[in-house]
Amino acid sequence: MKKIVVLTGAGISAESGISTFRDADGLWEGHDIMEVASPEGFKNNPELVLDFYNKRRKQLLEVTPNIAHYNLVELEKHFHVEIITQNVDDLHERAGSNNITHLHGELLKVRSSGNEKDIITWKKDLFLGDVCDKGNQLRPHIVWFGEMVPMLDTAIEITKTADILVIIGTSMQVYPAASLVNYIKPNTPIYFIDPKPSVTKNDFNNLTIINEVASMGTEKLMELL
Repeated sequence: MKKIVVLTGAGISAESGISTFRDADGLWEGHDIMEVASPEGFKNNPELVLDFYNKRRKQLLEVTPNIAHYNLVELEKHFHVEIITQNVDDLHERAGSNNITHLHGELLKVRSSGNEKDIITWKKDLFLGDVCDKGNQLRPHIVWFGEMVPMLDTAIEITKTADILVIIGTSMQVYPAASLVNYIKPNTPIYFIDPKPSVTKNDFNNLTIINEVASMGTEKLMELL
């Protein structure tokens, strides 16, 4: 059975109603990104950061997976599918995909500020004073700017094994995630699904660009495969 590795970004969740948060001016919900997505921001104003992610978490629990998520599940009937996602939502899981690696953490989990491996499932609001068993403040289980990406090595090893690479709803501009395409075997077919593609046919060998939103793009992908 051929192995498809799928890299997903914000574009696949947009059709579920999850905003990408980053506006044209570079702000997230009116906040400078470093205020709400960096260790320094958390240190300077932890209440602001916790409130920001509480709102994101609440929104996530109100939305559902869309056709694109379900189409990737459908592919598992014919291929071995591994998903590497930059998204912090759980929509791939809820749709029923089996093999998912979260590069940037998960919104429905929190972790101890004192031990990054002490991770807890969390679906309610998180406040100052919510602590782990050792008494350390809990924080969102999100990879912030300036932090290591713990799952990167795992993602690299998965990408190396791809017979087909599919990229959905990500600009391939955010590193280190964007570097994963460099680890595929030579001449591996690449399918790039995005309504505003940031790549051209000349950027990669064996590239097929599907100029569609994720739902329509995954429908076309299934026809091509």
